[in-house]
Amino acid sequence: MSTSKSIVWFRRDLRLEDNPALSAAAREGSVFPVYIWCPKEEEQFYPGRASRWWLKLSLSHLAQSLRSLGAELTLIRTESTLTALLDCIKATAATRVVFNNLYDTISLVRDHSIKEKLVELGISVQSYNGDLLYEPWEIYDENRHAFTTFDAYWGKCLRMRAEPVTHLPPWQLIPIAGTVGKCSIEELGLENESEKSSNDLLGRGWSPGWNNAEKVFAEFVEHHLLDYSKNRQKVADRSTSLLSPYLHFGELSVRKVFQCVRMKQILWRKEQDSQGEESVTFFLKAIGLREYSRYLCFNFPFTYERSLMSNLKYFPSNSDSGHFKAWRQGKTGYPLVDAGMRELWATGWIHNRIRVIVSSFSVKFLLLPWQWGLKYFWDTLLDGDLECDILGWQYISGSLPDGHELDRMDCPQIQGSKYDPKGDYVRQWLPELARMPTEWIHRPWDAPLIVLKAAGVELGLNYPKPIIDIHSARERLTAAILKMWEREAAARAGTSDETNEVVFDNLEGNENPAIPKVILEENAPCPTHSPNDQKVPSFQNCDKASSYRKRPKHIEEEDKNDSDSHMAEASISRTISTAESSTTKKKTIS
Repeated sequence: MSTSKSIVWFRRDLRLEDNPALSAAAREGSVFPVYIWCPKEEEQFYPGRASRWWLKLSLSHLAQSLRSLGAELTLIRTESTLTALLDCIKATAATRVVFNNLYDTISLVRDHSIKEKLVELGISVQSYNGDLLYEPWEIYDENRHAFTTFDAYWGKCLRMRAEPVTHLPPWQLIPIAGTVGKCSIEELGLENESEKSSNDLLGRGWSPGWNNAEKVFAEFVEHHLLDYSKNRQKVADRSTSLLSPYLHFGELSVRKVFQCVRMKQILWRKEQDSQGEESVTFFLKAIGLREYSRYLCFNFPFTYERSLMSNLKYFPSNSDSGHFKAWRQGKTGYPLVDAGMRELWATGWIHNRIRVIVSSFSVKFLLLPWQWGLKYFWDTLLDGDLECDILGWQYISGSLPDGHELDRMDCPQIQGSKYDPKGDYVRQWLPELARMPTEWIHRPWDAPLIVLKAAGVELGLNYPKPIIDIHSARERLTAAILKMWEREAAARAGTSDETNEVVFDNLEGNENPAIPKVILEENAPCPTHSPNDQKVPSFQNCDKASSYRKRPKHIEEEDKNDSDSHMAEASISRTISTAESSTTKKKTIS
């Protein structure tokens, strides 16, 4: 047995089972598990209250599990992750640092820099895939370019041979002796006194920790997966897996989830259970969207701040702070939108379908910058996940080649009738509308005065009038799109030597450039000697290429082709997941 000393750097991989970095370190010698909390390096994406609450409990659960195997989890709060790692190396005389890869922009930059510095000092650095079915640099098209549409990407993934889960949890850990400045879970500062009363409510509906993740997953597979295809769109029922926060914090292995569900699919196919097969297909597509979000952010790191489609930079967003405040507070005058935003604020959670509806309203009706919505979701969601948020908001704002058409508008009242036909969800989160008849619950502005009076609703007083009427919103969006085209044409005419970022839409046979191409074949690893290392994409900009654009058809109010849209049910933020919007659970935390 090797006698190497390894620092195991935990991040968003807070589990024992199928943890490649932990397994490799335990197999080859003694280990020093460490979690480093560096708020300064989180920059603008410092986690919100609900997300930090989950992290705190998950770390406590992991520490207890590691202790039972013979090793202590060292918690460090610092101003520099690199400095903290160097202190650990010095205190323990470790010769190796191991960790599992992350793919968001901040982590990519930080990890690459840390690897370079440690290797210069003679420290071996090895990173592993503990978060995905396939690494982003393993999937490419026939020209060895990065995919820019989900269907093409996921189709390639499903055709590839999946690796079985081989990283069993260690039965014993050999700790490394050494003293380093550490702190308690409370001293990390993940939760302050003013937040504890609100966070106590979250504990009534959620149980963080890798062991609890296994239980939630088992319950979903055995009792809810079969009906997933017909229940997944119900916003007022338990209709989804509830796995997204567990997957985000790495408490559950996505490989295990994928393999278990595929086994169910094989069984139901043998039994000719078409509903079960369809449910698995939809669920695996949600898994695929989570994978694609990492793939997108790795290959196009700029997507957290600007659109993937280059022509969207000319879109004239309306930076109206008053509208943004009304949207955040659930005071837009559109019941389904307001109910969703109030649920988000109260619980840190909303169903995927509601995420689509509220984000579409923000971008299409209020013309607010999608980056504002992205940041607000990050600040408030219990399962805040930067990559999934980026995919969702870019998709809904028309910034992806296969996303929502920019000129598509989904009318909130029609969406309400479709996804909350009895109005139960609206009544739960908008008590001022609790007595409104179902006929008018999603459009109180059309209700007769006598109906409003009987329901105790005074529009403009105890419930707001619509912040903007649908026809005016449609006209504003159309005008904004025309303005975008004018700006784009003027920019191209006036700066003929301008170098534009372009991409090729895989759906159109690579005929429509709009995003930078990424050549995966030319990826080079960081300067370490390990084959288990995160690679870095190389870009090729194509000059003077025409920009991809979607010309307006008819601005739809109906949510057309919903069942055929591969991102419609899960594109906003928590792509796999989801929400338990059940009445029982919501009552306990509302």
